Amino acid sequence: MTAITASPRQGGPAPLLLGMTLLALALGAVLLGPKLPLLSQPHASSYDPDRMVLIYSTLPRLAMAVLCGAALGASGALLQQALRNPLASPTTLGIDAGARLALGVATLFYPVLLGWGRDIVALGGSAIAAALVFALSRRQDFSPVSLILSGLLVTLYCGALAAALTLVESRYLASLFVWGSGSLSQQGWQPSADLALRLAVVVLPVTLLVRPLGLLDLGEDAARSLGLNVSALRIGALALAVLLAAFTTSAVGVIGFIGLVAPILARLAGARGFSTSLGAATAIGALLLLLADLAVQLAAGASADFLPTGAVTALVGSPVLLWLLPRLTTRLRKDAAADPAPSRRSGGRHSPATPIVVLGVLLLALAACALLIERAPDGSWRLLAAADMADILPYRWPRMLAAAAAGLLLGSAGFLLQRLTGNEMASPEILGVSAGATFAMAIAFFVGGLPSPAALTGAAAAGAVLVLGLILLLSRRSGFQPERMLLAGIALSALLDAVIGVLSAAGDPRAFQLLSWLTGAGFSAEPVSALASLILAGTALVLGLCLMRWLDLFQLGQTAAQALGVPLGLARVLLLALVAAGTAIATPLVGPLTFAGFIAPHLVRLLGVRRSGAGLFASGFAGAALLVAADWLARTIAFPFQLPTGLVASLIGAPILLWLLQRRAA
Repeated sequence: MTAITASPRQGGPAPLLLGMTLLALALGAVLLGPKLPLLSQPHASSYDPDRMVLIYSTLPRLAMAVLCGAALGASGALLQQALRNPLASPTTLGIDAGARLALGVATLFYPVLLGWGRDIVALGGSAIAAALVFALSRRQDFSPVSLILSGLLVTLYCGALAAALTLVESRYLASLFVWGSGSLSQQGWQPSADLALRLAVVVLPVTLLVRPLGLLDLGEDAARSLGLNVSALRIGALALAVLLAAFTTSAVGVIGFIGLVAPILARLAGARGFSTSLGAATAIGALLLLLADLAVQLAAGASADFLPTGAVTALVGSPVLLWLLPRLTTRLRKDAAADPAPSRRSGGRHSPATPIVVLGVLLLALAACALLIERAPDGSWRLLAAADMADILPYRWPRMLAAAAAGLLLGSAGFLLQRLTGNEMASPEILGVSAGATFAMAIAFFVGGLPSPAALTGAAAAGAVLVLGLILLLSRRSGFQPERMLLAGIALSALLDAVIGVLSAAGDPRAFQLLSWLTGAGFSAEPVSALASLILAGTALVLGLCLMRWLDLFQLGQTAAQALGVPLGLARVLLLALVAAGTAIATPLVGPLTFAGFIAPHLVRLLGVRRSGAGLFASGFAGAALLVAADWLARTIAFPFQLPTGLVASLIGAPILLWLLQRRAA
């Protein structure tokens, strides 16, 4: 098992804890100082709203912040120690997102499950999400970066589904969206007492695992030689971490980055040994969330109940992660080969052109279906009548071309990114460029009124370019290492998503327009923009072909590639710039979460394509076929209603991806 390590400073975490405690006391004095005399007053028979708010809202809220922060800090410490990966946390492994989605689904479709207990529902969602993450990263032996990228994939998928549910059933789930962003608002002491009781049950099992988990610092082989069952120990630690995170999410929603940042800060502050790290991470987590909530209450005043603290912690935690990235030393396992040998089924016996022809024919067939097959008013399927073609096709063919262009761009971008990084879990969505485009479009929605499609496209392109520039700036010191750039993209994605969560929680109706775009709902295209996007997609393919020699040489390793004349820094910048440009063009067309760039390269490898040039074309065609099919189904499958294109693409793509990964792992 490889690891990402951070060098601790000399000394212990006591100075950091003392400083955070003093700051919390100062902020608490400012917030509570004028109100504390209310506690010493005799209980009046008359109605005293200020005293009731203090006793039954403000103080329970602060107690809930301490409990949730401590639980998340301990959960992150357990995950990082068990997986030997200091970027592991309930947020980065998708555990929080799975719990949130499960609670939303139960609220909407199976409310009877909530009668059995919200904790059970949240725990089930967290467990399923964690299982998916480990299944996705199993092929790469749970290496640190692949594990985190798998977690981000699951988080994005769960987030897309939750946003779609909120969009479709906004009457029931609007408040759940705000709560799911991490709301600590309380109306009594009972929730805090219930959470404290649940956490107390977990204390003893965690205590029993402290010493065995500490032995992992000696290395897995040494731990096994001492009689330790490493696999069972990991499963137990992961189960307890999931339990702590699920309890917290069930109580207050998703609180981002506490479980990630607290253990890292504990180690950087000088914590030695796992027992010290666990205790320090628990205390730091409690103080971090308490400080964040005190700041929210002081800044928002009476509106604090409507400002999700979880989104605010992500606003603070993302820059902290960006600051920590240069201080993390990454050692990644190098695969024996960049791409496994083709299976017997793929064989590699056919010409590289054969899969391209097959995918091209499939794309043409799907395009014909999208144009000509429709639903009649009675719901039956039929061919478009010849008499109606002149009226209907001018609306359909631009949309079909735009979907194909977006799929072509995302599929080829995903192929370039996976080949460049040597990591099957990389995708354009994970690079952070989509998040930059989303952020810029959110600003356009909330600042510029109701923007035109051209304005939205321009804003998305500007946001994508700015994020790419920031990622390149952050990665310059590491020589533009692809893994470091992906991790920077993760942090920026979380930061921008937190901003969008804060804006959406404000109750502005435009937030639902933004959610609609996030899931690909309302997807449309004008003839000029559709043709322009197709031309740009073709241009991107040609530029990609010009860089294929560099990409092929990268497979030989950095030393060999440099010896053969490849300028490593320049090559990485140009390839990543091409990936970002393609993603920026595609994102305004179909939304940020389609996973076409993730799935298309896997399909191509399954077909036995090994050459970079053929793989680039085949991935583009596969991505185009996926989005054309998704858009056609989005228009017809729930007739007369229209589903979000991005959501349909995700629902189609995720099972395909799981099947592909498990097939290759077999």
